[in-house]
Amino acid sequence: MFQKSIRENQEFYRRIFKLVLPIVIQNLLSAAVSSADVVMLNYVGQSSISAVSLAAQYAGILFMVFYGLGTGATMLCAQYYGKGDMRAIQVVEGIAMRFSLGIAMLLAVLALAVPEQMMRIFTNDRELITIGASYLRCMSVCYVCWGITEVYLAVLRSIGRVMVSTVMNVLAFSLNILLNAVFIFGLFGAPKLGATGVAIATSVSRLVELLACFGVSAASGDIKLDFRWMFVRSRELFSDFVRLSLPALGNDISWSVAFSMYSVILGHLGTDAVAANSFVVVVRNFGTILCFGMASAGGILLGNVIGENKLEEAKQDAKELMKLTVLTGALGGLIILAITPFVLRYADLSSQAMHYLKYMLLINTYYVMGAAVNTTLIAGVFRAGGDSRFGFICDTIDMWCYAVPLGFLAAFVFKLPVMAVYFLLCTDEFVKWPWVIKRYRSGKWLNNITRDGLFEEKSR
Repeated sequence: MFQKSIRENQEFYRRIFKLVLPIVIQNLLSAAVSSADVVMLNYVGQSSISAVSLAAQYAGILFMVFYGLGTGATMLCAQYYGKGDMRAIQVVEGIAMRFSLGIAMLLAVLALAVPEQMMRIFTNDRELITIGASYLRCMSVCYVCWGITEVYLAVLRSIGRVMVSTVMNVLAFSLNILLNAVFIFGLFGAPKLGATGVAIATSVSRLVELLACFGVSAASGDIKLDFRWMFVRSRELFSDFVRLSLPALGNDISWSVAFSMYSVILGHLGTDAVAANSFVVVVRNFGTILCFGMASAGGILLGNVIGENKLEEAKQDAKELMKLTVLTGALGGLIILAITPFVLRYADLSSQAMHYLKYMLLINTYYVMGAAVNTTLIAGVFRAGGDSRFGFICDTIDMWCYAVPLGFLAAFVFKLPVMAVYFLLCTDEFVKWPWVIKRYRSGKWLNNITRDGLFEEKSR
């Protein structure tokens, strides 16, 4: 029995690292693009950094929408892949695409029509509004392309084709960094466009990524990027998607909008706080790369195992995943600590912003552990077993009944110093630990959510 357990654990680690490595590469490239934006804009000016940081909050919210739809689709697709039902996977992809395209097109229209009003939510600084509005207009194309590719690549990841997704992201992110340099610094005879150049570079790279996805789809023998699947009707799968995926979507929207409120709070405390936070977000992204990669890979692997109806094996795999999560959370904190001296040396900010930056980075050395544990459990383990409703309720209460009100009270009622406000905002992950860990230990998250005979009647 003991030897069997060891063999099963070895198989788990082999499969998890096979999935984690490509996902980590994707996350690393994504963080590299964000850092490249900040580093290059550092040579343009503090106002450009601050404006892009605030305007990018909409892309951050949209990313969480796509992440919610993608992980929601993954819940179903990973289990149906374990079951061997490829047609169900395509139908789920079509359902997710309906939602993602609708939301992406809505934000694209708003970015074209009312970008100034969108920026005023975050700041009342006229210069930041002007720069940010130009950025948002150019990002409208990116939003639509992104809405298609994120769902398709999420489905590919759910069936283990993680390397395809990685190659697509390598293409997009590499092109993004190159075009950033071209349009920010005016290389090869191009005009110097500053913050607007960042948006153009992002939109062009996402368009190229979409075209590459169509190429992959044409060469694929199983999962296609075919808009016709959006119009295939399956009452059972649509019902399951709404019941399981929409709480995941609601969870990620609720959390991301609430997290954007942190930027609203800091945005009204001055441009120094905003500029410092812009660098902190980039560094924190590097610190959480491995943690979030582990959560994504763990969710896919557990979903496949549960779809095969191996529930006890899934429970044991979840235990091993949690051990890895604690390890990667600690490693993430050390990464932030190691990067901090280099950031403080090369950041070209005011003395007050540099003071904020130093202590914000120190706070994030332990903050990543809270984020790692909660992300792995809520977005990985729980969703793998179809338990998306708990995360939605937990995160909504934590962010909207605790963290956001606390931040507004600290900043605008009690008028605490900027660093005290930031410290209080960074307690949100640890407050929900007791409820999240209790849910994990209860085992209520472990469910096989697949159906039998979905298309039998139609085939007859």
